[in-house]
Amino acid sequence: MQKLSYLKPQTLKEALGYLKEYGEKVKPYAGGTDLMVQLREGSSRLKDVEYLMDVQALPELRGIEVREDSIRIGAMTSHTEVNESEVLRKHVPFLSIASSTVGSTQIRNKGTVGGNICNASPAADTLSPFVALNARLVVVSVDGEREVMVKDAMEKAGKLKLAPHEMVTSILIDRIDDYSTAFIKLGRRKALAISRMNAAVALKLENGVITAARIAPGCVFSTPDRVEKAEALIVGKAPSAALFEEAGKAVSEEMIARTGIRWSTEYKKPVIEALIQRALCRAAGLPED
Repeated sequence: MQKLSYLKPQTLKEALGYLKEYGEKVKPYAGGTDLMVQLREGSSRLKDVEYLMDVQALPELRGIEVREDSIRIGAMTSHTEVNESEVLRKHVPFLSIASSTVGSTQIRNKGTVGGNICNASPAADTLSPFVALNARLVVVSVDGEREVMVKDAMEKAGKLKLAPHEMVTSILIDRIDDYSTAFIKLGRRKALAISRMNAAVALKLENGVITAARIAPGCVFSTPDRVEKAEALIVGKAPSAALFEEAGKAVSEEMIARTGIRWSTEYKKPVIEALIQRALCRAAGLPED
């Protein structure tokens, strides 16, 4: 394991100063659940890192705040806190459900939603609900603050589109109080497994008709995204298993259009179709079988 120096800033200003001074040589971390594995395995992601910066003392990275049309979640909020938050369970229940499926109890207690995004793994369980919620990363540096859509933030697996002197302090998500949501994950086993594929959906129903839809499949694209073609297909129609089956096929068609035919396509195509259909049925209150 490589030898690294340790930094523990007591203020956000101090942390940003370290990032400005050391750039790619410093790695911010909170829970460290992914970082410790990368260190042990000698990950190439850390080849230029000389300093680990513990940000757990920074209050700006904590808390869940409901705003008029959005909810702010501190980047250092743990998966357990997201899962147990009455605010999030009320307003965005599928995000709480997704956090409850992450790793083990110990990992959920230490691992953070900011880390889950910033680790930039396409298999991260919370990515698809965040994408469905039009999540924006609040990115800060000594030069100021900016917002980046989560769906646009990943350059490639393992790398975000952030400058070396920037860090994520919080995530802003839409309030979708009048939507029904669902999250379904397929892993190799029921616990301690990353997603093979997952689906996060949100439906707005008025007088028995779907008036708005958000469909975000997980682990099927190179970077996370919604499938607007599938969303448009079901808006303006009454929910039904047959309609949602069509939406699932639209998602698999989009997957193939973006990634091409691969050795895994024969397996992935029917599975993502089934996951999307089941998630939509669950959100609409219809039988899933």
